[in-house]
Amino acid sequence: MPDASAPLRFDRGDGVALAALPLAGRAPTVVFLPGFRSDMTGDKARHLAEVCAARGQALLRFDYSGHGASDGAFEDGTIGRWTEDALAAIDRLTTGKLLLVGSSMGGWIALLVARARRARIAGLIGIAAAPDFTERLMWQAMAPTERAKLLAEGVLHIPSQYGPPTPITSALIVDGRRHLLLDGPIALDCPVRLLHGQRDPDVPWETSLRLAERIAGNDVRTILVKDGDHRLSRPADLALLGDILAGLLGGEDGC
Repeated sequence: MPDASAPLRFDRGDGVALAALPLAGRAPTVVFLPGFRSDMTGDKARHLAEVCAARGQALLRFDYSGHGASDGAFEDGTIGRWTEDALAAIDRLTTGKLLLVGSSMGGWIALLVARARRARIAGLIGIAAAPDFTERLMWQAMAPTERAKLLAEGVLHIPSQYGPPTPITSALIVDGRRHLLLDGPIALDCPVRLLHGQRDPDVPWETSLRLAERIAGNDVRTILVKDGDHRLSRPADLALLGDILAGLLGGEDGC
């Protein structure tokens, strides 16, 4: 298996190099889409790598620009830009059918990728998927003074329990509005599994219920973990993710 210390690097087309860890194997290729300020070396990504290696399944892990081992500044990123990063990695490094696994923001990006490459999608797993979070969980949660500061200065630093304050840019908010999904039907009819912890302090678990309602297809299941947090990275959570993945890999007809 490729070592995370020596990822493959490629130019996304504008001089910014993206980092990826492709693993050869049988189709469909499992593609892991990390969350906001996360990367391809986290617990869920590494667990998927172990599961895929054990079963001979192809896997693609990568970092968005401004994340992990990829080039670029985090503050320059937007939902649209990171979706383009995901599509660049997929188009450059995979062929055939795809099974998308998106964590938090990666769940939103997975849905956008599925819409853009619909014919290739064999299934989708959302882990605490957070579509529309820039609007619903950021902008709508800001006090009027915070909104004014963001608009005047172009960036607002929000405290984070996971590390240093998170810079939220006005570009992130404005661009996010171009990609909102939850206010209308989502034209996706491949198998979808939505895993969410009911003690998630960051993304309400009801988001997955709303998402399930919006997805057009009928093969959609929401799996709630009553004592689960946002990360869902405990051994039992990872085992559940592996079981969900194995279940979807048993049927590869796609959308």
